[in-house]
Amino acid sequence: MAKQRKIIIFDTTLRDGEQSPSCSMNLNEKLEVAQMLEQLKVDVIEAGFPIASPGDFEAVKAVAKEIKSCTIAALARSIAKDIDIAGEALARAARPRIHVFCATSQIHRKYKLKRAKSEIVKMSVEAVRRALKYTDDVEFSPEDASRTEPDFLVEVVSAVIDAGATTVNIPDTVGYAIPAQFAELISYLRENVANIDKAVISVHCHNDLGLAVANSLAAVSAGADQVECTINGIGERAGNAALEEIVMAIKTREDYFNATTDIDTTKIYPASRLVASITGMHLQRNKAIVGENAFAHEAGIHQHGILSDRRTYEIMKPEDIGLPSSRLVLGKHSGRHGFEQRIKALGYKLTKTQLNEAYQKFIELADKKKDIYDADIEALIKQQASAGVEVWRLESLQTTAGTNTIPTATVTLSKEGKKVVDAATGDGPIDAAYEAIGRITGIKLKLTDYSLRALTSGKDAQGEVTIEVTHNGERLRARGISTDIVEASAKAYLAVVNRILSLGKTRKKKKSTTP
Repeated sequence: MAKQRKIIIFDTTLRDGEQSPSCSMNLNEKLEVAQMLEQLKVDVIEAGFPIASPGDFEAVKAVAKEIKSCTIAALARSIAKDIDIAGEALARAARPRIHVFCATSQIHRKYKLKRAKSEIVKMSVEAVRRALKYTDDVEFSPEDASRTEPDFLVEVVSAVIDAGATTVNIPDTVGYAIPAQFAELISYLRENVANIDKAVISVHCHNDLGLAVANSLAAVSAGADQVECTINGIGERAGNAALEEIVMAIKTREDYFNATTDIDTTKIYPASRLVASITGMHLQRNKAIVGENAFAHEAGIHQHGILSDRRTYEIMKPEDIGLPSSRLVLGKHSGRHGFEQRIKALGYKLTKTQLNEAYQKFIELADKKKDIYDADIEALIKQQASAGVEVWRLESLQTTAGTNTIPTATVTLSKEGKKVVDAATGDGPIDAAYEAIGRITGIKLKLTDYSLRALTSGKDAQGEVTIEVTHNGERLRARGISTDIVEASAKAYLAVVNRILSLGKTRKKKKSTTP
């Protein structure tokens, strides 16, 4: 058997993933995700698109400074200013990479860039050479490669490798490719680009036809050595190839791929839950690898097989992805030590201050619930991590509602120690609470999406409310958790208000680009 290949995992959750509608993250959230990606041992973290906004620039700069064991990449168009800003943002990175791109397909050349083929090649070469002034690790992407004429793609790829590109990424930008076709394209480049051995071949697939993972794996089989992906497959439109699916497919089918990754798979579950929590993008129950049903067996014949030998119906072990084996863990009389040990078992690392705050929240929750589940503990930690700046604090909430009763909410908020009380009516107790919060804070939001789910079973289960709102044309998501769903709803709404107030103003709309 040939020597096993190492597949480079390039994570773009903080760049392409964040471009998914309503998935914007603040600086602290991006740093938290970056730290988790470092624990996951991804090879490359694409931290953002620095030219897009001042916030993106600062985020890339902060991640570059904080993360030392991963290569940190910044995206740039084939424009001098983009590249210079990317180089500046990466100045303190231990292992910087500039990722430049230029559209190459006929439809993009004609309608977006309005450039001839020769101009595209010139722009691409000049961009790579300019990026090399800042780092010797330069990646180039011919945007919409899967719809580019193969002979022209060969010309562009050859030229940028000659110019010094060390990685050439072949994007299926709009999710148009079919696995067999995409594999053929990678093989075609390997056979026809004379200098292809001087660069790593990468792929970046979108999921518009539900084929992002299949196309990525087909490319790996055809010789690609880097895969670009995101946690939970988040990203523009239908999303990107899901990192957890790529990694576990390669790990589970080493016999077929004869390849491996450096990913610590036991961190997959915590990473998935962290990203879902921060973005508010919940996972479908039957999501491969990390969905709630991924290791659930209800059919009697399946249960019998699992009890006899788990390999009958499980090709992976839950422990392989860091899925906790015990669900029910603590109660009201559990001590601090037991709480701290369970947090470690769940894969979280908290500072002393964070641990103290989380334990206090745990004690408060234990007064309301008899049994505390792993999902409850995770929720406490994630809510604490994503709280951000607390401008207004919810002190109390009282509602009245019912048949032939006008729904009313009385809300008490505090700001800098000063309490403010107001009451309002609405279509229901939640609408009334939102109206009262709006009157107190002066922030009026348009609710565009509302979802509620129970974190665990039982009548005392915590409810997790996730809302999407629009404010000055920007979509924002937040969540709130409580054993009282009205209180959880109010917490979610107030979280959005606090985010808006802490930013001072709504973020400017970002430049929208993706290889």
